[in-house]
Amino acid sequence: MTGATSPTKTVKCVVWDLDHTVWDGILLEDGAAELRPGVREAIEELDRRGILQSIASRNDHDAAAAELRRHGLFDYFLHPRIGWNAKSSSVRAIAEALNLGLDSFAFVDDDPFERGEVAHEIPEVLCVDAAEAAGLPARPEFTPRFLTDDSARRRAMYRADQVRSEAESDYTGPKEEFLATLGMTFTIAPAGEGDLQRAEELTVRTNQLNTTGYTYSYEELDAFRRSPDHELLVARLEDKHGPYGTIGLVLLEREPDAWRIKLLLMSCRVMSRGVGGVLITHLRQSARDAGVRLLAEFLPNGRNRMMFVTYKFSGFREIGREGELVRLAADLADVPPFPGYLTVELPARDGTR
Repeated sequence: MTGATSPTKTVKCVVWDLDHTVWDGILLEDGAAELRPGVREAIEELDRRGILQSIASRNDHDAAAAELRRHGLFDYFLHPRIGWNAKSSSVRAIAEALNLGLDSFAFVDDDPFERGEVAHEIPEVLCVDAAEAAGLPARPEFTPRFLTDDSARRRAMYRADQVRSEAESDYTGPKEEFLATLGMTFTIAPAGEGDLQRAEELTVRTNQLNTTGYTYSYEELDAFRRSPDHELLVARLEDKHGPYGTIGLVLLEREPDAWRIKLLLMSCRVMSRGVGGVLITHLRQSARDAGVRLLAEFLPNGRNRMMFVTYKFSGFREIGREGELVRLAADLADVPPFPGYLTVELPARDGTR
């Protein structure tokens, strides 16, 4: 078990300035602008790696959007902020729209003042001089260990999330009624060998909805997958708008009279979909049916308190502490059913695990 955060910052989103950064010159003064050398290639490569991208630019929105479309780049950018606000406020707004932590952002700008403003207001953001933009793909912060299927379609999945959010904002009925309109299917299954790259990526990328913050390598996860004393589960979600991909991971340690949740995490992208407790409900049902206790570990990392609250709402109580590590036990007397607004597909059990 690695049990610690990655020593290298993992960038999940790059926010670009435009003038003198993506293109040469000032658009509103020079008219049509030419892309700076290597920028197109960097944008395309970061996208291929599953790194999201957006824009924070002091510019006329319509003119800048038209210029990006002329270069075939507009669709690469999610929730662009093109206007006259402070760059730091634009970066914060993008992070909120994407539901990502600011410590996973990089900001690229040619102007030392703008980089300084962002660095002062949001010190956790990695600020990069536009002169270094073409070299971003060569830096370790922008180089995930694996490129998974979810990486390749991450931008498309976030685009689908935008459509869902817009549909929800237009819906006037109760939240659960809206969720029922999505036709969600939540699948829980034992991890296969093909799931391990994404599983490792999830442990590295997921901080907020992660019960312990433990990170595991591909090799460690494969050992757990093969171990008779452990169960490694992955969760996937899809709805009428398309797949969310692999969005959950559980590592369960099995003893004769108790199962212990060593790690439980969910992608932040599904936070608003009402599926946060589904994995825990499945584990409670399975432990109850097997006649064993269900235990859990929680280790605060400064951002994951929501997972502690989720445990509490799911019938867990604190039974002890070792330093910051909180040990919990589940009440299995009254396990609720799965939410009625989604279909849950569960792994077949043959009695051997």
